Formats: sequence, structure tokens, C-alpha cells
Amino acid sequence: MTRSTRLARRRRRLVLCSLLVALLGVVPLRAQPRASPAQAPPAPATPAAPAQDALGRDTPRGTVMGFIEAARRGNNEATPLYLDTALKGQAAVELAHKLFVVLDNRLPARLNELSDRPEGSLANPLKPDQDLVGTIATVNGPLEITVERVTRFNGGRLWLFSRKTLQSIPDVYGEIDVLSIDRYVPAFLGKPRIAGVRLFEWLVLLLLVPLIYKGLGLLSRPLRPVMTAWHRRYGEVDQPVPVRLPGFIRLLVLALAIRWTFNNLELPLLERQFWAGVSAVIAIASVVWMFVLLNAIGETYLRRHAGRSSFGEVTPLLRLSRRVADVFVISVGGLGVLRYFGFDPTAALAGLGIGGIAVALAAQKTLENVVGGVSLIFDKAVQVGDTLKLNDTVGTVDFIGLRSTRIRTLDRTIVTVPNGQMATANIETLSVRDKFWFHHFVGLTYQTSSAQMRAVIDGIDSLLTSHSNIDRQSVRARFLRLGAFSLDIEIFAYVFARDWDSFLAIQQELLLRVMEIVEQSGTAIAFPSQTLHVADANSADLLKPL
Repeated sequence: MTRSTRLARRRRRLVLCSLLVALLGVVPLRAQPRASPAQAPPAPATPAAPAQDALGRDTPRGTVMGFIEAARRGNNEATPLYLDTALKGQAAVELAHKLFVVLDNRLPARLNELSDRPEGSLANPLKPDQDLVGTIATVNGPLEITVERVTRFNGGRLWLFSRKTLQSIPDVYGEIDVLSIDRYVPAFLGKPRIAGVRLFEWLVLLLLVPLIYKGLGLLSRPLRPVMTAWHRRYGEVDQPVPVRLPGFIRLLVLALAIRWTFNNLELPLLERQFWAGVSAVIAIASVVWMFVLLNAIGETYLRRHAGRSSFGEVTPLLRLSRRVADVFVISVGGLGVLRYFGFDPTAALAGLGIGGIAVALAAQKTLENVVGGVSLIFDKAVQVGDTLKLNDTVGTVDFIGLRSTRIRTLDRTIVTVPNGQMATANIETLSVRDKFWFHHFVGLTYQTSSAQMRAVIDGIDSLLTSHSNIDRQSVRARFLRLGAFSLDIEIFAYVFARDWDSFLAIQQELLLRVMEIVEQSGTAIAFPSQTLHVADANSADLLKPL
């Protein structure tokens, strides 16, 4: 295929796609009935949506972050545009600089909580066009830093730092003694930035934080007796006694230490915000880790105390429950991280819901088998070691899983049955019988007299009622019918036996005793036979027509 041919085919495909899109756009219009000119008044023109602000002042977060970034870059032309002030020129630039210094030194590192919606957070219904950025401490008391949504001459609405906030900024600026940690950091570590974060902070994150985490293990020595007692109570026998604090506790202490340290250092706002995010992620990870460990402890505890007599084969169910709980905890932790950094998890939850429906439809049979396995475990319909009859299969249950059950047949083969079928099938469990049915027929020959018949029946009845493994209430030995070639006696009784092998031994003993009774009575057991009687006649009589 030449290059020109491929290009021609691509052009044809592009034309066909364009036609399809055009048809899809035209079909809805043609499907509607055409109105007459008198019935179709001209539709009112919809006002055009205002263009997005180039400085990002459409949302409270965009205003605050845009102002801080512009001030950090020294963009004196842009910083006054974030203020709702009548000042112009150098006065506006100086006010913007003072505001930046106040925010950079006093504002709490909670920029992630700022609203990223054009309408704001709507936290105060009485002031829907006002959002709180944060509260800073001053000599005269706490000062609220707020942004307000104002309308411009072109009809657009922008979020700007409020005039009430700007009025107090010069006084607060005079209270600030501008110090910086930069005086203690060499220039080659403080100047370079990677992803907006200074190099020395990356070194702290990558080197000092792991060292602090390891150093927290020294706190384990005073708590070693407590951990030893806990391990003896709830731990596994084959596991060593822990010699240090659990990892999630050390992570939580590390997160609190980072939060406290960097909030008290003289770091700029964005650096404090960065370390606040680091500590928040570490804290969330520690909580997730804690719940995962609790799930493991719960599984171990239940597996140890849930014997087969009460809960059946619960190991697969406990394993599944733990995995589901772990996935749930990790998902909640991930959504918490997204929420902390300002992402709305609603869309993610909606996506998970739609994805869950798709997965459920695709894994319908698998879910059916899992639900069937759970029902088998809770209903205790069968247990490992039970002998059962399922359709034409007779065998012993070898394993009960969440998806399938394995049965070892009498031929020593393995039959795997999906739990969905097990839950709906008629299962005959043979090993749970409290009694075994002893039911046989004894056929005596027709030469047996009535006295011999009574002797045989009385002997069988005495045999069964005197046996220690026979339920005397169930014993029945009766002359049942005159058969085609035998006189049939029905023997009916229930045998107490520990298992099937024991029953077979008792049954063998009883049948041998029945044979002795028959022999002692002077009769015999019949077998299928026929007697042919030939009448006396000569050949001439046989040749006569009927």
C-alpha cells in the first residue's frame, strides 16, 4: 500500500466522521415539529458568559495564590490588582507589599481550605460575597483576612482583598519584625528551588525526616514491658516480640513534630503550607496504617477464637473481610488527602460508583459464587470433612473457598463445584446422621412352613432388640409379601454408630446372625427360580387341533 493510498483513506475516514457528527447535530432539529412563523417567536439572546480572569481572580483561592505568587516574583504591576482599594501608583504597590509581608509571616498555613469555586465557600449566608482567608494575631486582637466578590465596570465579578482588611494592614505591618531563617541557611541551599520548594527543605524532607522516624524507635525501650504483655495476649505464637513502637505511632509523632516545628520557624507562607501538607499526608498515612493493623489483629483474633463448631470454615471469609476493610480504609485515606489539598472527592466517588456497577456486571458469576460461599459458611450447610451427596457425586468436603468448594470422591478424585451451585443445590450430608438406617429384605423359599416363618421373625426381632447399638423403638421385622419366588420378610431398624465404617461393621454382624437364624429354623433363603410343570400326554393328543 502506497503512501498516497493511506492518505486518501485517512481523508475519507475524516470526511465520514465529519458527516456523522453533522448528522447527529441535525437529527434532533429535524425531529422536532416545525412551528409556523406566528407560533415561533424569536428566542431571547442569551448573555455571553464573562471571560475567565487572566489573573485567576475568579475564585477566592485563585486570588490569594495569584497575589502571593505575583508578590514573590516582585511583579509590582500585578499585585495592586488583587486589592479592593482606591489607592493608585506607588501607594497601592506599598500597600500590596505590606499585605504580602503580613500574610507571609502571620497567616496560618491553611491555603488548602480556600474555596476554588466562583461563588465562594458560602460559609456565612449573611455575607455570601465574602470569604475568610484566615485569622492572624495582632496587638489589638485577632484580625480576619477576608476577600470580597466585587462587580467591575464590564460586568465581571472578581474576588479581591476586602477594604476592611486593607485598612488594618499598615498597623499590623508595623508590629512585624521581619526575620528569616535564611540567615542561618547557606545561599547554595536556600536559593535553588525544585518545584517551588527550596533545596534545603528537600534535604530536610529526604534526610532528616527519615532519621527522626528511626530515632523515635528509642522511645520503645520504656514501653517494652507493655508491648510484651500485648504480644502475649493478642500476638501470634510464632512471631517475635516487638522491640519498638509500631510504625503508625512513630509516623503520627513525626507528623506532629513536623507540624509544630515548621509552624514555629520563620518560614514564608508557601513553605509553611508545604510542610503542613507533608505533615497532613504523614498523619493520614499513620491513621490508615493503624486501621490496617487493627484489621489484621481482628482477623487473627477471630480466626483463633472462631472454631468450626461455632462458625464453620471462616478463614476465607475473614480473609475477604480484611481485604475489603483494607481497601475501604485506604480509599478513605486517599479521599482525605484529595480533600485536604482542595480536590472535590464527589466526582471520584461518582466515578467509583459507576465503575462499581460496571465491575459488578462484568463479575456477576464471581460475585454469585462469593455470595454463595458466604452463605455456605454462615449457614453451616457443609463443613470441611463432611461426607455428602451432591447430585451424582458422593465424597468428602476437602476445602470450602469463597469461589468454589472441593469434594474428594470415593475414587479419590477432586470435584470442584462453584459455590453459586452449592448454595442452590439439594445437598445430602451423610456424615451428620445421628442414626444409620438398617433396612433389608430376607426372602425364604416357598417350602417354608408357617411355624418356621414365625421362628425366623421372632429370632430376628429378638436379635435386634437385644443388640446394644440398635434403637429398640425403631425395630420392625414383618412378613411383608408373597413374592414371585420367595416369602419376603422386611427388616427395619436404626443403628447407633460413630461413623459409616462402624455402621458397616455392625450391619455385617447383624446379617450374619440373620443367616444363622434362618439356618437354625430349618428353612433356607430363596433365590430367583422357576418351576416348569409338563403334563402327561401322548403324541396323538398333542397333534390334535385345539
